[in-house]
Amino acid sequence: MEPAETPSIWTAPEPAEAPPVYEPPSPVREDRGLLKRIGGGLAALGALLAKFKGVLLLLPKIKLLATFGTMFVSIAAYALLWGWRFGVGLVLLILIHELGHSLQLRREGIKSGLPIFIPFLGAYIGMKEMPKDAAAEARVGLAGPVLGSLGALVPLALYAATGNDLFRALAFLGFFINLFNLVPVLPLDGGRAMAAFSPWIWVVGLAAFVALAVFFPSPIILIILLLGGFEAYRRFKARKTPEMKEYHRVSAGARLAIGVVYIGLAIALGVGIHYTHLPRTL
Repeated sequence: MEPAETPSIWTAPEPAEAPPVYEPPSPVREDRGLLKRIGGGLAALGALLAKFKGVLLLLPKIKLLATFGTMFVSIAAYALLWGWRFGVGLVLLILIHELGHSLQLRREGIKSGLPIFIPFLGAYIGMKEMPKDAAAEARVGLAGPVLGSLGALVPLALYAATGNDLFRALAFLGFFINLFNLVPVLPLDGGRAMAAFSPWIWVVGLAAFVALAVFFPSPIILIILLLGGFEAYRRFKARKTPEMKEYHRVSAGARLAIGVVYIGLAIALGVGIHYTHLPRTL
């Protein structure tokens, strides 16, 4: 019988592990990381500039979207009261009026923006510079009512062909809007036309609007009265300066032509309003 093995109370120590050797980071790797970060920053900057360039290229489209957007808002506002067909017709009549101004502004070499529509107030085109003289301002002012009046003949012809009172109402409103704009007060077209004659005519126009505000109070009349009052006061106060004297220096032939167009257009619009007026029925 073999003797049992006696467990040993002593065990040999395990060999100690060697301490890790510290290796400094490679300078080549650091340079590569720095280059990657610089390249990434340049790429991000390039992407940002590309986006900014895209925004600049889209600016004309944004302005065009603003025109169409305000048109749709105006159509919706008018449609709530009179239906979408009337809203579309009215906004198109206003657009034709504003295109008359825009076309004449281009002929005069005056930089301007696109039409912006304001529900229940119409629309406007912002001029980026003043006309060279009062005759040019008068031509720009009259171009809107002239083309707008021609545009009102379209629903009048449709009424004659169909007998639909919707077209008759649109023709009436087209004539009325253009005649209303001929009132000789700033900032209406008639006020700009009268710039070719005398600032004193603006006083007559303001007096007429004061009478309208008393007997037919309306927010639109009050707004025009306030804007026209401030603008007329500013121009009337500066009328004796050399710059304004030169601005209002208009030839007799130009004044005659402006006066004939103004008076003839006002008479024609009055006749159009008379024959397209719809009596109110209960």
